[in-house]
Amino acid sequence: MSGIFISFEGSDGAGKTTVLNSLLPLLKQRTNQEVIVSREPGGSPISEKIRKIILSIHDQEMDNRTEALLYAAARRQHLIDVILPALKSDKIMISDRFVDSSIAYQGGGRQIGVKEVAEINDFAINGTMPDLTIYFDVTPEVGLARIRKDHEDTMDRLEQEKIDFHQRVHDTYQKLIEENPNRIVTVNAEQTPEKVVADALDAIIKRFPKTFNGGK
Repeated sequence: MSGIFISFEGSDGAGKTTVLNSLLPLLKQRTNQEVIVSREPGGSPISEKIRKIILSIHDQEMDNRTEALLYAAARRQHLIDVILPALKSDKIMISDRFVDSSIAYQGGGRQIGVKEVAEINDFAINGTMPDLTIYFDVTPEVGLARIRKDHEDTMDRLEQEKIDFHQRVHDTYQKLIEENPNRIVTVNAEQTPEKVVADALDAIIKRFPKTFNGGK
């Protein structure tokens, strides 16, 4: 056995975190390997401290490039503290967001440039990329409507951005999907929660049939 790295991606309101919570016990039932779940930004003590700075609604004056660098710094620490140790121990590592998020949000959403943000993160991840990325696709309109319905009073700094920002994020994700067809699998996140979970589970089993074989 060897470690497997899976990332979950999606625009705000895609529901990927909720799906992950429902999916996790189903995955654990089908494999003998330990499944580790983490998130970005955050996932380790230092990275969580950086997360608070990045998402705080009190830091509206933050420069866009500063934001991109902070995400990359948090990612690097998360990689060192959590992801690489899990993979070296032959565990299944699932990260709620990884490098694609920075490319979509800062490269596309903030209009810093996809190439520029990718280069920052290339330095941070040093060649470590997910074996599989599940992208939960939802239109910006639907995603923002879900956010306002569920937690409008606690929306973070990025969630509070206007619709054109979220449209650029969505468009950049679509380009990443086109450029990485062997790594990124799209799941329609506007379906029922049960169908979204089923489609995500199916995508993972199809990619790693020997690992998720019912625990045999």
